[in-house]
Amino acid sequence: MFDALAKGFRNAKNRLAGLQELDAKNIDSALREVRLSLLEGDVDLGVTKSFLAAVKEKALGQTVQVAVKHAGQAVKVTAGDQFVKICHDELVARMAHDGDAIHWSDKGKPTGIMMVGLQGSGKTTSCAKLARLLAKDGKKVLLVAADMQRPAAVEQLKILGQQNDIPVFNMPATPVEICQRGWEEAKKLGYDVVIFDTAGRLAIDETLMNELSQIKSSVQPNDIFFVVDAMIGQDAVKTAKAFYDKLAFTGVVMTKLDGDARGGAALSVKTITGAPLVYVGVGETTDKFEEFRAEGMASRILGMGDVVGLMKDFEEVIDTKKAEEDALRMLQGEFTLDDFLNQVQMIKQMGSLNDIVDKMPGMAGMIPPGTQLDDKELDKVASMITSMTKTERRDAYVMVREPDRVQRIAKGSGRKPEEVQALLHQFMSMKQMMDMMSQQGGMLNSLLGAMPGGKQIQMARALKKMGGAGGMPGMPGMGGMPGMPFGMPGMGMPGMGMPGMMGPPKPSMTKMKSFSEAEKNAKKRQRKAERDARKKARK
Repeated sequence: MFDALAKGFRNAKNRLAGLQELDAKNIDSALREVRLSLLEGDVDLGVTKSFLAAVKEKALGQTVQVAVKHAGQAVKVTAGDQFVKICHDELVARMAHDGDAIHWSDKGKPTGIMMVGLQGSGKTTSCAKLARLLAKDGKKVLLVAADMQRPAAVEQLKILGQQNDIPVFNMPATPVEICQRGWEEAKKLGYDVVIFDTAGRLAIDETLMNELSQIKSSVQPNDIFFVVDAMIGQDAVKTAKAFYDKLAFTGVVMTKLDGDARGGAALSVKTITGAPLVYVGVGETTDKFEEFRAEGMASRILGMGDVVGLMKDFEEVIDTKKAEEDALRMLQGEFTLDDFLNQVQMIKQMGSLNDIVDKMPGMAGMIPPGTQLDDKELDKVASMITSMTKTERRDAYVMVREPDRVQRIAKGSGRKPEEVQALLHQFMSMKQMMDMMSQQGGMLNSLLGAMPGGKQIQMARALKKMGGAGGMPGMPGMGGMPGMPFGMPGMGMPGMGMPGMMGPPKPSMTKMKSFSEAEKNAKKRQRKAERDARKKARK
């Protein structure tokens, strides 16, 4: 996401590397890089010119402090850092809005939200996504299906509503009458929010605009959100202007933002219309929808990641109590392939690998331009682990001692033996790190584990001692994500195609010892004796 924009800002910063003062000459040189990337990223020409002028005005004459104090520590600062800070603040100023995304009604009266836009922009899906988001916040939401123009639009909304336990109102009537009756129904049954899904067209026409104006007059919604597909680039801005002139919408919902490498429409729409970007769709499923955050967007455009957005994604899928228990157990050296599998499944729920890495500070710049991370790699990892027996998942070294097991797992999961061995290398690197963390904790770990909230402190302390290993709270010691290029430092999520900060595994861990038939039979007899003993103990 935002590859075209991020590239220009990255090149601009490189041009200023090592300089201690921003002057007209070096600023112009840096702004040339930014100008090219903004235009390539489909930012409106007028918006591009005004942005560059504002940045130049703020940057001229600024002397860069070589070192500044931050949190009690001296931090080196360059002209490039100063330039990026100015750009960041200007980006935020152009995209941010004050107050809530929605103008809420007084208590006892429903809040009406009218969704408008061209056909194919993702309007109906966005209605369901917004309804789900508000329902999660405890709101009682009613969807009104008033798009009688597009075939199956009503049926689509009903299916989406059913999937998310949100009722959908519709009746045989004109769109204006449907909205009026839906509004009355919401007031009568005590709904908190009513979302009106209106008709779109393949292009703007007078009939459509008149119909939308009539709906607006009849239900007088608190908000009108214009839904626009991010991938149509500068056309999005022209379309938004036409809708704004007729309906004066209060906010913009941008869809398919995850599929657009340019992102210029996100920068342009507020400057052109005056209406802020309030929500963004970042995936196909109804959970991939979030309130727009200008700071996070600006940071991602500048290649600085979005930690807050990443943590929000993480909190959506994490079971806090279980994470605390797992963290304490892992810090005590108990880390198994089942834990590894749980981390893989958690990442899958958080979204695409490209989006996750995009939100990680500094990671976007490490990936070669045009590289697409493959989400299917997560499925491959899961298939290999689920093809293992309980004993193998509990004790991975059994597969080192008995290489035939690797062959069986490879066949069972449809993978190559080398892929299974690579997975074991990653896991063992992570286990090494967990063992080191458990040895470093000592008595303090035991004390912290008994304190309320102590487990999180314990985890943070251990990770800090390990040199700031990549990863997120509650996801300790992760060695990287599948599909990532090998050898990228600082990653902390499972299966990234490399062992993350641990580096390549030690040779002693990768060597597969061969056993004779007699030794294999002895091992089998020993395992059988252990199973019989456990059965006898249970009786």
